[in-house]
Amino acid sequence: MRLGIAIEETWDFLHEIHADLTAHHDVTLFRRRQVGLPVFNARLNRALFRRDLGAFLRANDVVFFEWASELLAAASHLPKKTGIVTRLHRYEMYRWADRVNWDAVDRIILVTEAKRREFVRHFPVQASKVVVIPEAVSLQRFQPAQKTFSGDIGILCHLRPRKRVYELILAFHRLNQLRPGFHLHIGGGEAPGFGEYYEAMRALVRKLKLDNDVTFYGHVDKPEEWYANIDIFISNGYSEGLQVSLLEAIASGCYSLSHFWDGADELMPADTLYFGEAELVERILCYADMPEAERERRRQALRQVVASRNDVDKTKREIRELIEAVASSRK
Repeated sequence: MRLGIAIEETWDFLHEIHADLTAHHDVTLFRRRQVGLPVFNARLNRALFRRDLGAFLRANDVVFFEWASELLAAASHLPKKTGIVTRLHRYEMYRWADRVNWDAVDRIILVTEAKRREFVRHFPVQASKVVVIPEAVSLQRFQPAQKTFSGDIGILCHLRPRKRVYELILAFHRLNQLRPGFHLHIGGGEAPGFGEYYEAMRALVRKLKLDNDVTFYGHVDKPEEWYANIDIFISNGYSEGLQVSLLEAIASGCYSLSHFWDGADELMPADTLYFGEAELVERILCYADMPEAERERRRQALRQVVASRNDVDKTKREIRELIEAVASSRK
């Protein structure tokens, strides 16, 4: 099978899937060409883009769009010449979904049942094309480390308002007032366009006199090593697809707690979910006060959920088989 892959956003969730597809099929990647300076050659570059994208579609039996964003929107309005499969993670729902001609798309992968329900509410006639295949992580790369509990709380994400790290600092301050001795580890770089948010968090730490209790790490190159220093991982965003850093942390043996964003309950047990600051602090203290044997049991139970549902070896096979089925149906 001749398989095209179209992606211009991050490859963070595609590496293992791409390797598996390449091992089984003749895979090519779409490359956008730019002639001269984009500002002065915008019309020419748009024409080249449409021509090259059309040729790419015709040259392959199926094209997989890792993000349901600009490339998919453009391809969906070209003459239908090939099978199209896409994966919609989260942000595309709010920036690109209304620009896609979904009639031209053969199968649509959503990462949670919550996102499937949301998509079907907006595009009910496309419901039969949707399949849920959760985000996944490598259980070989992310493995539990031996660590004595010492009150290390962590969050790892792009530092933007949606992730609510500012609010987590306020909750940590309350925790620190009730019981000193915890430490908050904030991993992740300053998100482009949100410099004021990053500065506000640093200022908040200074005003609350938490400089010795909060550490900012910036971009984390080796998250598998970073998680080894964390006892409790926090997912505090208000909107997620299925947060991959949460899956990584659980696979790495971190006990994890999550704000009840839509879909969180598909992964997290009820006693690890919270709505407000008081609930979060209560859950942290409850876990801290458990005997080590009970803490270990809970960490293992969480990891077993990820191992059964979110193993990348399972996900990459399911995506490949879905793509192969689209190719077979077109023949």
